[in-house]
Amino acid sequence: MSPRKKTIPIVADPGKDARLDACSGAEPFALMVLGDSMVPEFEEGEIITIEPEGLARDGSFVLAFVEREYIFRRLVQAASGWMLEALNPRYPAIAIPDLDVVKGVIIQKQKPGSRRSRKSYLPKTH
Repeated sequence: MSPRKKTIPIVADPGKDARLDACSGAEPFALMVLGDSMVPEFEEGEIITIEPEGLARDGSFVLAFVEREYIFRRLVQAASGWMLEALNPRYPAIAIPDLDVVKGVIIQKQKPGSRRSRKSYLPKTH
């Protein structure tokens, strides 16, 4: 018996809820990590913060929209183009046509209820 797949909507239809019209699509938002595809760096239950207008570059952790669903992976530039890689080797890499599928860059993670477990993924400036 295969495990049930949970679908969690990330983007709501603003036309259905007027309160959402006041929110900017460019504001950072948080999601909870589900599953083990990004272990060991990201464990299930951790909270990740996504910057929708963040700069996606080789090695960035990103949220992407692929095959009609959102996916959390590391962005990797390969000789053949861009790939979305899971950190857990049990999950295959996914080739993407271009960076238009990237919907945000992970800028931080934190374990719920623990301020000390925060880790930033902001790019280093020179």
